[in-house]
Amino acid sequence: MKIAIQGIKGCFHEIAAKEFYGKEATAYNCNQFKDLFYAVEHGIADYGICAIENTIAGSILENYLLLKKSKLKVIGEISLHITQNLMALPGTKMEDIHEVYSHPIAIQQCKDFLDNYPTIKTINWADTASSAEKIAKEKLTTAAAIASEYAAELYGLEIIAKQIQTNKKNYTRFLALSRTSVNKEDNNKASICFELTHQPGSLVDVLSAFKNNDINLTKIQSLPILGSPYQYTFYADIEWKERNNYDKALSDVLKCVTNLSVLGEYKRDEKFNYEILN
Repeated sequence: MKIAIQGIKGCFHEIAAKEFYGKEATAYNCNQFKDLFYAVEHGIADYGICAIENTIAGSILENYLLLKKSKLKVIGEISLHITQNLMALPGTKMEDIHEVYSHPIAIQQCKDFLDNYPTIKTINWADTASSAEKIAKEKLTTAAAIASEYAAELYGLEIIAKQIQTNKKNYTRFLALSRTSVNKEDNNKASICFELTHQPGSLVDVLSAFKNNDINLTKIQSLPILGSPYQYTFYADIEWKERNNYDKALSDVLKCVTNLSVLGEYKRDEKFNYEILN
């Protein structure tokens, strides 16, 4: 099974792909998120796994647009506990480091730690794993990377400081993508998007349709519609206990919106919900 991911071997996308699809899954590495979507859409990869939000950095807005534009369907989700580590060539000391490479979101997640070292320059890189690869490949003796323990092991780096992320409850939510929907009886979550007219209370009507049908709205995100100033597409994640309630809610929402798309129906990540509640 070939899974399209953004990043190189050792990145968090690869970890999420193997956790969701199984250890035997092979990663198809893509430089950019748009390449990931292209690979799945055109059958270069069987499935995809794509980050959509982080509990510290927030939503990855680009990927909402790619999901809406593509014909792919969300078939699952997985929330990965992200632990960031500072790593360098073996023998490197903290006082030797002048530069730190990593993905900008990873750098943001470690801001409090990095603030303790104001003389160290942070450099945005394509992803966490490729920053580790750069240090190892180029033998950079005065640079370090922020990445996973898995990346340190792969590229032969030594971890100088473990778990340097500011918030220890740091999770990234990934969506599993497929060219076709997967209809299962235990599906209890959906990702949808819709557009509204500029009428007073139009969004309230949609939210009321969810409330009246016992639907739990777990996320809502608005993004501008390109070419239509001050008009927005709303992306929402919703959960239900009874399928009939979900069907009825969508029927009611259709009466309130100008456009409604179901981006995918799937089973929510129960492991993540258990972890955050305990």
